[in-house]
Amino acid sequence: MTRDTALGKATEFFETGKFQSDLAHLVSFRSESQNPAPEARSEALRYLTEAMQPRLEAMGFVCEILDNPDPKGGPLLLGERVEGEGLPMILTYGHGDTVRGQEGMWQEGLHPWEITEVGDRLYGRGTADNKSQHLINIAALESVVATRGSLGFNTRIVLEMSEEVGSVGLPEVFRTHKDKLTADVLIASDGPRLQPDVPTMFMGSRGGTTFDLLVETHEGAHHSGNWGGLLADPAMILAHALASITDVRGQIKVPEWRPDSLTDSVREALRDLPVAGGEGPEVDPNWGEESLTPAERVFGWNSFAILAMVSGVPDAPVNAISGWARATCQLRFVVGTDPDEVVPTLRRHLDAHGFERVQIRPHDRGFFAATRLDPSHPWAQFVGASIRETAGDLHVLPNLAGSLPNDSFTDILEVPTIWVPHSYRGCSQHAPNEHVLKPVCRDALRVMAGVFWDIGEKTTPNS
Repeated sequence: MTRDTALGKATEFFETGKFQSDLAHLVSFRSESQNPAPEARSEALRYLTEAMQPRLEAMGFVCEILDNPDPKGGPLLLGERVEGEGLPMILTYGHGDTVRGQEGMWQEGLHPWEITEVGDRLYGRGTADNKSQHLINIAALESVVATRGSLGFNTRIVLEMSEEVGSVGLPEVFRTHKDKLTADVLIASDGPRLQPDVPTMFMGSRGGTTFDLLVETHEGAHHSGNWGGLLADPAMILAHALASITDVRGQIKVPEWRPDSLTDSVREALRDLPVAGGEGPEVDPNWGEESLTPAERVFGWNSFAILAMVSGVPDAPVNAISGWARATCQLRFVVGTDPDEVVPTLRRHLDAHGFERVQIRPHDRGFFAATRLDPSHPWAQFVGASIRETAGDLHVLPNLAGSLPNDSFTDILEVPTIWVPHSYRGCSQHAPNEHVLKPVCRDALRVMAGVFWDIGEKTTPNS
């Protein structure tokens, strides 16, 4: 039995259609954590007890289902498979919850809770985020066991059902059950590859916080002819306030939001990484911090975005000055930005520019802190070498541009974190028409089978 045999079994899992049918089963669970309806909460529990637990137990895992200590969160599964004392302990993770299905907004012939195969694409809600990703890793573990008869290491798994609402309850579970989750390293999968034809590895993520900016000037809406020039326009005030946060190309003007963590070593890691090309929208070369490369802007810097804004009745405007205007905003930030200071520093900035009337209302939702592991870390080197042996090439990022609950692993469990994503940036994650690419899934099964084989075969950093 050899490494190639394990990779062959992982390939067979895909080529025979078993991957597609297993993924279709997972997608059929309407596990919308953003949906407060009781049936959505029961689907979350069903996903763990019917789809995940039996499969893990068949591989020798001992599993436990936990209630979420936060009433806004869904249940969690903790699993453990122990082969022997003194062997490396590998922790892995996935989330079975999704954003809302957005039924009726998908292309004709596509449905969020069914797998639809069109060319090289598998459409369905949760295909990219995150059901295919933890399915791939579990199937890779199965391929190694089927080949060797064992993994050659001990492993633990966490599956949560609240990631899309900020992983509420996850930190509390980790603090309470830390003794059940100790490990040498986290190796898990979420997010996209930098380019679909080359594996990506990242060791942390940007943090994120979301808030509304609200201006209320008067009660009700009043005729723009009779009252124009007499009533303050809340949309105008809000537009100028937003324009004070960045310049015309999106460069951040709040001093405390400009990070100091873009070190020479991070710049070197990001050098020549391709962020343009491939599927997805075309990168705007004239947007963002002018002195930085595109890779530095998205992986090494902070970015401010206006997610939505409204005043009056946009779909049926009338000749009236609205009494309010609102924008939903988000700051994605790298290591070195204090998440507790994001709103206070914005408050000081707005006041200093004469926008005392602009209210800041943080969203009642957990968000993640920024984390980063040095690419020279021994576990990053080990996993990177394994991926290169299988795939021939690898893109290495100090951190993901998006956000993950990585701080719960680094700060509470105190483990180094390695993420190997199995999606790609054009996957329509969080939108209608979400999908994964079949060639990426096939390749990812082989990559992860190789990683898990090597951990059980070679001298690891903690051996």
